[in-house]
Formats: sequence, structure tokens, C-alpha cells
Amino acid sequence: MAWDEWEQLKAQVAEQHATHTRINGLQGEDGYAKPAGGGGGTGTLKHNGGPWTKAAGTADGLQTSTITAKVDLRRAHDGTVGGLAGLSSLEALRSVLTSWDERLGRVREECGSLEPKLRQVAVELAEVDAEVGARAKAVVVPGTRRGE
Repeated sequence: MAWDEWEQLKAQVAEQHATHTRINGLQGEDGYAKPAGGGGGTGTLKHNGGPWTKAAGTADGLQTSTITAKVDLRRAHDGTVGGLAGLSSLEALRSVLTSWDERLGRVREECGSLEPKLRQVAVELAEVDAEVGARAKAVVVPGTRRGE
């Protein structure tokens, strides 16, 4: 078997058994993403810490607003003990207050836990982006000049 024939057979087999990647929303006609920029993308992956920082800010805002909601909820129940004394609805009202107080407390704790983690993700991903960018710029490709 000649070398050229062997190379042709290998290329045919590789083409038949090529690995395809499925990407939701970027599928080609056959259900697989198209290589080399096909499928509607630009062919480059970009990252921005903005969404992570915004999510961290939202978590921080929710933490603050749950504290305010708990204070407002307690204030709304002030005076009900005297006005509902002896009624069975008083115990149900206390139960609802306790339940919401606990739920809001858990939401506040979760948001307090998430906020610094989300900020850290933004920092770490930005550092990775900068490092990868620096490494990519350091690659010298023969026959080309930087900036082309």
C-alpha cells in the first residue's frame, strides 16, 4: 500500500469518527455544533467579571432587605397580642410570624454566604483571563507579525 493511499484512508476514517460537540442553542443542521466558528458564534470566548459582581451586589442587597423585612414584619405584629387575646387566631398569627422570621433569617444567611463567593469568582476569572491572554500574546507564530 502506497504512503499516499494510507494517508487518504486515515483521513477518511478520521472524518467518519470525528468527535462532535453538542452546544445548546448553537446546533447545526445535523444537531452538532459546527467547527471553526460555525453555529452563529464569533469563535472567541470572552469573559467579563461584571455579571458575577452584579450577582454579588444583588445578594448583598437581598441580605439587607431581608433584615428590613423582618423588622417591618415584627412591627406589623405589634399590638396584636392585646387586640386578639383569647382568640384562637392569635396562636396562628404567632406561628406565621415565627415561620416567616425563620425563613427570612435563612435567606439572609444564604445571601451573606453567597456574596463574598460571587465576588471571589469575578476576581479569579479575571485573573485567569489576564494570565491566558498574556500567555497567548507570548506565542510567536513564524511568518506573522504581532497585531496582524
